Amino acid sequence: MKYRILFLLLAIALLAAPGARAVTPAAKPAQPAVSQGVNVPILLYHRFGPTVADGMTIKTSVFEEHLKYLRDNGYTVIPLRKLVDYYLKKGPAPAPKSVVIVEDDAHKTVFSDMLPLAKKYNVPVTVFVYPSAISNAKYAMTWEQLKILQKNGFDIQSHTFWHPNFKHDRKKMPPAEFEKSVQTQLKKSKARLEEKLGTKVDLLAWPFGIYDDYLLKRAAEAGYVATFTIEAHHAGPGDVAMKLPRYLLINADQGKSFARIVEGTAPKRNLVY
Repeated sequence: MKYRILFLLLAIALLAAPGARAVTPAAKPAQPAVSQGVNVPILLYHRFGPTVADGMTIKTSVFEEHLKYLRDNGYTVIPLRKLVDYYLKKGPAPAPKSVVIVEDDAHKTVFSDMLPLAKKYNVPVTVFVYPSAISNAKYAMTWEQLKILQKNGFDIQSHTFWHPNFKHDRKKMPPAEFEKSVQTQLKKSKARLEEKLGTKVDLLAWPFGIYDDYLLKRAAEAGYVATFTIEAHHAGPGDVAMKLPRYLLINADQGKSFARIVEGTAPKRNLVY
């Protein structure tokens, strides 16, 4: 009995010693959140077809090769709006290997060629439209076709009202006339698209990629929250919503050439729009 009491006292003494107390494992320091930068190529298409009719035409088969490459190499085509929301601080940075697909001009082959492939590969597309051509010019889509695009997930946005060359207009027009023309191009396009399609129009692609500080200011005043150029580089941390870059693609952008564009390693080139 005496030994049991001595053993108990010894155990209590050991537990009371500073080095013998049970130690709660220290919590691991919280890892700092990785600040994820944005690095997204915006791929710009114009027209499609079985043959290369002009510099802006990409064979439909080549467009499908692009979509296959993106799918097979782990890229995700995201809506343009998701990228814009990041720049407007309304959403997170797109995930790595995100890509955006857009089209300018609403050419009729968007309906006949691009739409079926967009559905097949389940990719979102934004179409920049100048309304004066819709249901009017032979090369353009109709309002009914644009509505079908909308039902299939396409976003319809502005490309001004009749696709002017602002650089030429500024040279040949008196200042007051040029100001009036700019207001018409920006506001009338937005109003017509919203009226005809019941959509929110606040994105603008500059015709011929022409813009300057004056035009940017007028676009913001007209209600556009983002505008798009044809400066060939990925949308990155140094860009802003009102001057987002796009790659103007041509039919020669195939195989390794296309891969390098998407990777951001393509050599710089000067394209005549």
